[in-house]
Amino acid sequence: MSEEFEEGKQKFLEVVKGVDGAVQVVIPTKPTNSMFLISLTKGPNRKFLTIPEDDILDLPNEADILVTVTKTVKDAVAAL
Repeated sequence: MSEEFEEGKQKFLEVVKGVDGAVQVVIPTKPTNSMFLISLTKGPNRKFLTIPEDDILDLPNEADILVTVTKTVKDAVAAL
């Protein structure tokens, strides 16, 4: 995958760890219809997030996308 994807993936993982270090994350290697279906798991609970491919790619460099994705992650983790 591209370097942009790797950077975005790392940033996404940092966001999740910042919200709750106990959450396990599975990010697919390829998007489906330009969307990533990301699995968040904590204990027996699992939640899926759908994040646009562009948001993952722009995550390290776009503050507004970082804010939006962070809120999405916080909401999902709170529901776990």
